[in-house]
Amino acid sequence: MIMQNYPNFSFQTFYVSKEICRCPQISEISRVYKRLGNLDLLRDIFEFSASLKYGKRMIINAKNSNLSETKGEDFLEIVDYDPLKKVLLVMGVKEPRIETSVHWIIHHAREEVKAIIQILSKELVVKLDNKIPFTEKEYPVGTLEQAKEILIKLRNSNKAVIKNQGIIFVGNSMNEVEDSMVKTFEELK
Repeated sequence: MIMQNYPNFSFQTFYVSKEICRCPQISEISRVYKRLGNLDLLRDIFEFSASLKYGKRMIINAKNSNLSETKGEDFLEIVDYDPLKKVLLVMGVKEPRIETSVHWIIHHAREEVKAIIQILSKELVVKLDNKIPFTEKEYPVGTLEQAKEILIKLRNSNKAVIKNQGIIFVGNSMNEVEDSMVKTFEELK
């Protein structure tokens, strides 16, 4: 697992509620995951995170979640995140993924970004070398520094390769992100 390279980064998680997430937008993330699976685009991808912003909050799949089924317990509602104090306020039953903080920062730095999909795959990074914007420095996953570096690369693009980690797609909707992913993967064939 990629996260093993960065054992020193973490955030404190406080659960506002340990209720199962009932946000109707969960089905959007599951629908995209199923479509990408049906297109055989996720065959070698083991680490996948997707988030949707609604209002001031965010929905994201939890650590060890099964996106092939639409289950509320596999998702978290992120109420707030303080990147300086590294404090995450969550509603849900599972633990957050390490990249949750980066998704939060991107959603709140770029108002037009309502959907994000991030794939952690070093093999995919090698295939995409120099085809799309590429972060220049390698930062620990989930750090403020990593989020800043990604935001720089997303200024003029809806996708960016994260050095030695994976790729991130952003858009105004999950459909827009899905289309960008499909097009990018089709170009790799």
